[in-house]
Amino acid sequence: MSTLRQRLSRWVQSRTLKGLTPGPYDIELRKDLRVPMDDGVELLADLITPIGATGPRLPTIVIRGPYGRRGMVAGQARALAREGFPVLFQSCRGTWGSGGVFTPQIDEQRDGMATHRWVRKQPWCTGRVVTFGPSYMGFTQWAVAGRMTADDPENAPDALCLLVTMPDFGAITWDNAAFSLRNALGWTQMMSRMINREMLPLFLGMLRPDRRLLRGFGTLPLSGGDTVAAGRAVHWYQDWVVHERLTDGYWTQQSHTASVVDVTAPIYMITGWYDIFLPWQLRNHAALTEVGRPPLLTVGPWGHSAPGMGAVAIRETAAFLRDRFAGEPDGRTAPVRAFRTGADRWHDLPSWPPPGTAVQAWHLHEAGRLHPDAPDGGVSFYVYDPDDPTPAVGGPSLEPKQGPVDNAAHEARADVLVFRGDPLGEPVTIAGPPVARIRFRSSRPSFDVFVRICDVHPDGRSMSVCDGIRRIGGIAAAEPGPDEDGFREVTVDLWPAFHTFAAGHRISVQVSSGAHPRYARNPGSGEPAATAAETHRATQEVSHSAAHPSHIDLPMWPSS
Repeated sequence: MSTLRQRLSRWVQSRTLKGLTPGPYDIELRKDLRVPMDDGVELLADLITPIGATGPRLPTIVIRGPYGRRGMVAGQARALAREGFPVLFQSCRGTWGSGGVFTPQIDEQRDGMATHRWVRKQPWCTGRVVTFGPSYMGFTQWAVAGRMTADDPENAPDALCLLVTMPDFGAITWDNAAFSLRNALGWTQMMSRMINREMLPLFLGMLRPDRRLLRGFGTLPLSGGDTVAAGRAVHWYQDWVVHERLTDGYWTQQSHTASVVDVTAPIYMITGWYDIFLPWQLRNHAALTEVGRPPLLTVGPWGHSAPGMGAVAIRETAAFLRDRFAGEPDGRTAPVRAFRTGADRWHDLPSWPPPGTAVQAWHLHEAGRLHPDAPDGGVSFYVYDPDDPTPAVGGPSLEPKQGPVDNAAHEARADVLVFRGDPLGEPVTIAGPPVARIRFRSSRPSFDVFVRICDVHPDGRSMSVCDGIRRIGGIAAAEPGPDEDGFREVTVDLWPAFHTFAAGHRISVQVSSGAHPRYARNPGSGEPAATAAETHRATQEVSHSAAHPSHIDLPMWPSS
């Protein structure tokens, strides 16, 4: 690169990765390298190398993703090259000049394995090969790591750097049997426009609400949403809505959760409390910890695409890899760094959840009270209308702005039950995933139970902390049996949290039957989601029986 282009590249990096000072090296870019796959298809990749790198030989980084190799998406790759790492940045099959047809998740294992074998044969490979990337570019890491460790250890990655990701996208697409409409349809529209080079609609859709997407969210049956939002039926979206069961071969062939514990290479993870993949990433961390290989973990106050996370991820990735491969200590004092919301404080912890955490049940009382004491009985009820679905207010998403959202107006809706604790005499901290156990009865054969925890401030703001959903009675729903009165205990796993409710604040729990369009509304019929078109109002009841109380288990952490 010319000196002027190097300066411009550094300036762009400083703007796109705010808070990160570009590394000491200028970089050289070789575009459109052709990487052969086992079936003869060639995938395109860019090689970004540091100029004049000295000191210990650092590993070569492989990044594989479907979002292109130019502009902002290449910022992290170039930032790592400026730190002294050679980086191969490859476009997935069927995207941005790579051959073949893009079918999300399906081809990433075979293509990733072929790429790793090819990289190690190249003269510019430094001998050690590691992987890096967020979201889909993290999935491509999981796709190869466990399989190659077992079947081809000489070519397996020597380390993984996993940012806001998980190894099984089916589990988030059908989250506890509820279809993640906003993420699935929004991502489908974006990728369809990328593949078809519809750049103006793609760009405009990132700047303002997209009317076609909003109409797609409102479309029934679900199988028609892609035609409305993207202007065409998209083959993978059609597969997603048809395959409701995660045990279907369509999903099991692309799930790499089982091979997570086979990975023996060191792992660095970073995520945020408002990320769409958070629960699953922490479960992967727990699984590896259980077998004696705990990854290095950072959890911050971020959403999936929060601008503040990128700079931290680059700094910590570079430090992690230098520690493992160049003998330069990374400066970490503990394996887990976690930001405690509500207190706005970082903690260095020996593990996650932190030691000393204990579960305490808080019960839902008939009069809208939340308290550790058992309830006295009674029933609360509301009517859910899928033609006026309970809206999504906050919560994890792919949208840029994420974090706590005021739910005060939302809680005034007739289809939202609210249970509030007394003002706290001292701070209370939760650390881990809360679990709600709601005694629930519906007039319809299929229904959703959505539970959210909020932090109610003295000024009346009710700020979201974490939430979760579960569908009962659908094609793929796991069904707890009803009792003689038709109530059943519905268990809802909420997003993990590390949050302090300050003295004078109140803990609040919402119970409703949806969060549209984050999750597709439940029509109430129990018919296949892809074809269900008729909607049915439902009367929903929550029991406060003393013998079988509705309650939420809070993971309480004594330190504050």
